[in-house]
Amino acid sequence: MITALLTGVFVILYYGYSIYLLRGTRFETRDLAVCGLIAALTVILEVFRLPLPTGATVPLLSPVPILLLSLLYDRRKAIMTGFVVGLLVILFVPGWAPVHWAQLFVEHLVCFSCYGYASSFGTENRLQVTCGLILTYILSIYGHTMSGVIFFSQNAWSGWGAWGYSIVYNFTEYIPLFIICTVVVLLMPLKQLRKAVRNENYTTAV
Repeated sequence: MITALLTGVFVILYYGYSIYLLRGTRFETRDLAVCGLIAALTVILEVFRLPLPTGATVPLLSPVPILLLSLLYDRRKAIMTGFVVGLLVILFVPGWAPVHWAQLFVEHLVCFSCYGYASSFGTENRLQVTCGLILTYILSIYGHTMSGVIFFSQNAWSGWGAWGYSIVYNFTEYIPLFIICTVVVLLMPLKQLRKAVRNENYTTAV
């Protein structure tokens, strides 16, 4: 009962705010090209995974493209791209097929679109970027963990229970991934890249 309540509240708040944020979003031809490229790159990186002793697998920096799309280009378009990726992985990435239709809304659509929130606290300095990254990681891990508790409790190890299994399984997969992604993103010259993207947008508009 508590698990269903926590999941329901999370889903309502997440999609409610996302829909509110995305209202009026329009895609120009250039936006479609950029977001399409980011979506394809994310799916490709999701295919390459490192297996762990827990049975989990770590993808090859798959969050980075959407994180950069949010930080350098446009947060709303990054969120929309994440929703598209959440559908594409079902078709192209082994192991991502949902076991129940509700899993699509608890995990698939949340755990990629949330990377678009990376720029929620600003992009002017590394502290703002780090806070945004932490927010996306919390949302992603929460979605994965709740999905594990609800849809994969039958896979729990003996004596662990659904919560213990899901927490350990997902934390061992995503904590190392997110630490590496944070290092990669923060080592990039974000200000220079952002200026280059903005200058390109201006040149294209002119």
